[in-house]
Amino acid sequence: MATATATATARATDRDVTYYPEDRLPWPQTALLGIQHVMAMFGATVLVPLILGFNVNTVLFFSGVATLIFLAVTGGKIPSYLGSSFSFIGSVLAIQGGAGHNQPLAFAGIFVAGALYFIVGLVVHRVGTNVIRFFMPPVVTGTVVAVIGLALANPAWSSYSKDLLTATVTVLAAAIASVYLGGFLRLLPILIGIIVGYVVALIDPACGAATAGCHVNLGLVGSAAWLGHPQLSFPPQFTAKAVSLFWFIPIVLVAENAGHVYAISGLMKRDLSGYLGRTFMGDGLGTMVSALFGGAGETTYAENIGVMGITRVFSIPVYVVAAGVAILLGFVPKFGGLVNSVPASVLGGIELYLFGLIAAIGGKIWVDGRVDFSNRANLATVAIPLILAASGADIKAGNFFEINNLGLGALGAIVLY
Repeated sequence: MATATATATARATDRDVTYYPEDRLPWPQTALLGIQHVMAMFGATVLVPLILGFNVNTVLFFSGVATLIFLAVTGGKIPSYLGSSFSFIGSVLAIQGGAGHNQPLAFAGIFVAGALYFIVGLVVHRVGTNVIRFFMPPVVTGTVVAVIGLALANPAWSSYSKDLLTATVTVLAAAIASVYLGGFLRLLPILIGIIVGYVVALIDPACGAATAGCHVNLGLVGSAAWLGHPQLSFPPQFTAKAVSLFWFIPIVLVAENAGHVYAISGLMKRDLSGYLGRTFMGDGLGTMVSALFGGAGETTYAENIGVMGITRVFSIPVYVVAAGVAILLGFVPKFGGLVNSVPASVLGGIELYLFGLIAAIGGKIWVDGRVDFSNRANLATVAIPLILAASGADIKAGNFFEINNLGLGALGAIVLY
């Protein structure tokens, strides 16, 4: 540790200082940088439990736990924060039959996806990264990501339409923040959008009635205690649906996390591709632990990678602090009550923006991977799954097995390719 600190100190005379994972900063700076990472992940991480009806404090708690697991599995070589993954939303809503319902079924599905992802990581760690390129080229991964965004369009509009004014203000505030703000604020468009929409809902007389879609339920804040333990849910309820509705999610996580690792490699100017298998295993194991006790599926966060790009700080203790702060927030029910008081219409405005971004990211994967759309095979691989997703296609076998539009779209991309 002394050597790493000395190395970082020696570089402090440079104009553009970079602190690498093995470096250590003074603890006051480490603490502040860790809190900054919590702010970066906060908006997206708490949005997932709001959409799914999960307990906010529990989800925050296990995002911190999953981050510590990830850092341990990767040997402290990959600086990253694990927060709630949007890739699970469609499958969770499908298996629940509505936000907040049948949660043990949802946790089982998340656990299955985490276990499959861990197995993928183990294979990649032993065999190498070429296996990913062979089975999941950009035309497939981009299509699967786009399928998720399109399949979530109906739930987004359902929430959005509850109050058009607050929902529209929210989505515009988030978009403007993302495009026009600079520096660290540009990394917080979700949080900014929610705050602006929340304030508008508070001052809009039409939102005063409890039945209004834009009503702010301050009673949830007032009735919540300041201190308390996260609500744990155990055990998950495993069924065949947990496999049929969640099997494809590791495909998305592989594409997402591989992109994040390559991004961090570019920022640090280090080749981290040899740690891809460990990255997948760390995320998979963190997701399994989270799901086992009532948390959300986890993934590495682009928001926090953006913070790295600004600060040039990759020091692992910063992420340990961030994880610790998230764990502590899990013991503040008052905070969870505040988050749960966000109106449905404000949530809909953010959903419209985020789910659209997910679909657009699928297109970005095609562009970055230079997918040739003059090739008819590529066109078929993309076209058919997109319609399956947008149409709401669904195949059921009794009450035990189901492949919804998400699964059909993903399966269609793989089989067609």
